Amino acid sequence: MMARAIQIAEQGRAITTPNPFVGCVIVKGGRIIGEGFTQAGGRPHAEAEALARCTESPKGATVYSTLEPCSLHAQSRGPACSDLLVEAGVARVVSALHDPFDGVDGKGHARLVDAGIELDIGLMAAQVEVQLKGFLSRVRRGRPWVTLKVAASLDGKTALDNGLSKWITSAEARRDVHAMRRDSCAVMTGIGTLLVDNPTLNVRDVPCTRQPLRVLLDSRLDVTDDANLLQGGNTLIVTATGSEARAEALRARGLPVERVATEPVKGKVDLAAMMQLLGSKKINTLMVETGAKLNGSLLQAGVVDEIVAYIAPSILGDDARGLFAIPALRDLADKIQLSFSDVRQIGPDLRITAKVVY
Repeated sequence: MMARAIQIAEQGRAITTPNPFVGCVIVKGGRIIGEGFTQAGGRPHAEAEALARCTESPKGATVYSTLEPCSLHAQSRGPACSDLLVEAGVARVVSALHDPFDGVDGKGHARLVDAGIELDIGLMAAQVEVQLKGFLSRVRRGRPWVTLKVAASLDGKTALDNGLSKWITSAEARRDVHAMRRDSCAVMTGIGTLLVDNPTLNVRDVPCTRQPLRVLLDSRLDVTDDANLLQGGNTLIVTATGSEARAEALRARGLPVERVATEPVKGKVDLAAMMQLLGSKKINTLMVETGAKLNGSLLQAGVVDEIVAYIAPSILGDDARGLFAIPALRDLADKIQLSFSDVRQIGPDLRITAKVVY
């Protein structure tokens, strides 16, 4: 039943942000009598939705929820799910995971126990930790879960020496990338990539009801007014040393510009501070599509959580451009360690997902 709750939670993945996408199943007499998932914009919550969809009274039923039912707090937009479950007279709640959000943080579970409802916590917790990694990252660490998406030939090259790169990977891989964008709260690139490729960074190849926020990291505000990323709104520009006059000109066009500090040693953008900024804007998941220079800087700053690499069955040779611009290593002990979590074929290409091990 918890596996079913995890399965139906996926229906809310791309629509609930910044709220977590949660699934709930209500069982009575060994039968499912109601189920639901968190709806668009984060309301109604999964438990409220499941209760509303019950085909018979939920009194005495067992409730399976992938996350702790909410409690009343300052940001509540309706009755608390823990109160709704108490009022419904359910007998038992099986909750996969404690909700670390400070408005809940155990209060929902406590409300159930105080009402005499049997409570079990932890069933399939590991699976839900993975499913809700973006929400949990923002709440626990104050920053989004960061996925670095790269595409390369078998020998790790992203473009020819003359810059040509369209297309190394297949149409199937590109469609899969659009699905990743759809499921992300925000998609980010750097000014270097923008000036060369002029990307749009929106979702086009798969059905989408909510476009992700587009983020441009542009330290000096070198972006040109006709850049695709500046058209149609839904774009955030992050700068460090760009002039305030240029920033105001962009704001006058309805484009928000945020300033972050430079880190003290090399004087470059403080990437950790930038991620905290995005976390404060309730970005749960950030997908990065950029070039080797920023890829390397993000890895060295320790802010990348996982890499999704699309590998084409081709070889471009030594002179072609690589994936990560990082200083030469003098010892193998200094390598950036990864842990493969998924490998599958997408069309003719491979998609490899690897967590960064810090």
